[in-house]
Amino acid sequence: MTTNEQHNQEIHENRKAWAEKPSLRKAYANLYQEIAENLAPRHGNSLNLELGSGMGNVKQFIPDCITSDIFANPWLDRQEDAYSLSFPAESLANLILFDVWHHLQYPANALKEASRTLKPNGRLLIMDPAMSALGLLVYGLFHHEPLGYTTQFLKTPLKLGDTSTLPYFAAQSSAHRLLLRQEIPALLNNWKIVQTSQITSLAYLASGGFRGPQLYPDPLLPAVLTLDRLLSYIPSLFAARLLVVLEKPA
Repeated sequence: MTTNEQHNQEIHENRKAWAEKPSLRKAYANLYQEIAENLAPRHGNSLNLELGSGMGNVKQFIPDCITSDIFANPWLDRQEDAYSLSFPAESLANLILFDVWHHLQYPANALKEASRTLKPNGRLLIMDPAMSALGLLVYGLFHHEPLGYTTQFLKTPLKLGDTSTLPYFAAQSSAHRLLLRQEIPALLNNWKIVQTSQITSLAYLASGGFRGPQLYPDPLLPAVLTLDRLLSYIPSLFAARLLVVLEKPA
């Protein structure tokens, strides 16, 4: 199955869970708020763009954000490929990747294209799974995608050609390995690291995500969110999400 076919199938399955789980929606709202608080300011005609928008939920929190994915859906603004964006050079203020980075088999290519399209001081904001002790347990045992700790990534961009035929790819540990631990330092040579935050989100993990059963009743969500705040002091044990904010130098 190609990348496009697999992702589109998952999006349509996820829409049902999203509609049925208010606690899942709340957990995502908190994560999107973290992104919104770290956006670079827009100046002139610069734009905010999200890649891999899926259901297009980002607009609830960043209304002026353009939504996109590698396939067309009626609720999205446009069709875009992380490896070959249709935007002019230096036209974007912010580029958002929420649960997209770990699907990039060629991160060097994606970073090169992000750098081309972002204005000076523009930001690339990446939200991906965190590989804390709890994250490793939950994502490793209960998520259908591989952790990908043995996946080998290229240090430099590759000429890709037609990316629509690429096979489905996932390595959930990719952001942890490449952006937090910086296993390939050269990848970030042309970027300023503004922030790396490991975010505790039991509200998300215990919601069961889009495929698993929810482990707490909705009325207990406030208590779970309080517990999240307490456990946030030990991110190496309990973090569920990793937020990385990269800035293109002026």
